[in-house]
Amino acid sequence: MRKKMGVFVSSVLAVSMLSGCVGTPVVYNNNCECGELAAKLDEILEAVENIEVTVPAQNDAADNAEAVQGDAQAVKTGLSVMVNLADSVSADAENEGAAKFDITVAAVTVGEDGVIDACRIDSVPATVNFGEDGVITSDLAAEILTKDELGENYGMKLYGGAKYEWNEQAAALAAYAEGKTLDELKNGAVGETGMAVDADLASTATIYLGGYVAAIEEAVNNAQHLGAVKGDDLRLAVISGIGSSADADAENNGTAQLDSDFAVLTMNADVITSCYLDSVQAKVAFDAAGAITTDLAADVLTKNELGEGYGMKLYAGSTYEWNEQAASFAEYVTGKTAAEVSGIAVNEKTAPTDADLASTVTIAVGGFMNLIEKAAE
Repeated sequence: MRKKMGVFVSSVLAVSMLSGCVGTPVVYNNNCECGELAAKLDEILEAVENIEVTVPAQNDAADNAEAVQGDAQAVKTGLSVMVNLADSVSADAENEGAAKFDITVAAVTVGEDGVIDACRIDSVPATVNFGEDGVITSDLAAEILTKDELGENYGMKLYGGAKYEWNEQAAALAAYAEGKTLDELKNGAVGETGMAVDADLASTATIYLGGYVAAIEEAVNNAQHLGAVKGDDLRLAVISGIGSSADADAENNGTAQLDSDFAVLTMNADVITSCYLDSVQAKVAFDAAGAITTDLAADVLTKNELGEGYGMKLYAGSTYEWNEQAASFAEYVTGKTAAEVSGIAVNEKTAPTDADLASTVTIAVGGFMNLIEKAAE
């Protein structure tokens, strides 16, 4: 940045050279007093008046960064988790009982204008079997994969004769949603039957889409400004397990339990620009005769949806509830790379040891770190 500095330099010289001439003569070159100084000063002022000085533009980088951020359109990050237990059945003399879990997950980024910038859809299918004696027969250590992770192993092509597998059909709906508002999606994608009516979409997606459209709608309605901008890469990761399930006995009902954790990230290159975390504990209780005792139509809420109803403050004496701690951790990792998240210091229980983080997050964060690593892959 170049500026004319004549007036500024002139003023400095005038003050510095004449300040001594108030009341006391000042000698210049041993022979020159104030009158001669004034004459020389006039010559100097004329010489420097039009000098251009290069001033380092220290704020240019910051100004440019603000301009770039201002040009980028902020978008909101949203997640929805819908749990269905309705297909679960009690055990009888001929068949084992089955706690059947079907979790639909949708993640979006959406602008203030309501236009969906990016969309991801996935689903978690899991079954826990048990007998008439109330004893679980499923392998509780088995890996639980999402339908997207199963890919062709989900079996729609092999067993259902479908042209496209579930993950391909879900991806087609997600791609159709991008660039549309909710109204455009709901009015153009599916009909009253929940099946695709748009010709291009119907050429790929032949499954029932109504539930997935509802999940996208909920994700849009849940979306928050967490730091993402239009064009950021949207990632979704799910990690599930049934290891907390337990047999029934004479005194206690058994529990088939699916624990699923979710992470939605947006990324710019390898940097996390927004993060949202949630978790659900879906449970189906059964008695010692293998009869289900849970209301299968009841809503199953995530930990974020439960809020203080999850009970960490009430029952564990925690200062912050689970949803508050998850939000604090998500905010802490925003702006970091996945490698930096993997390097967060934790103790043997994976609770954070960094003083700032530990002031609001006292729960184990190892699961969060695994989710973020998976989402960033």
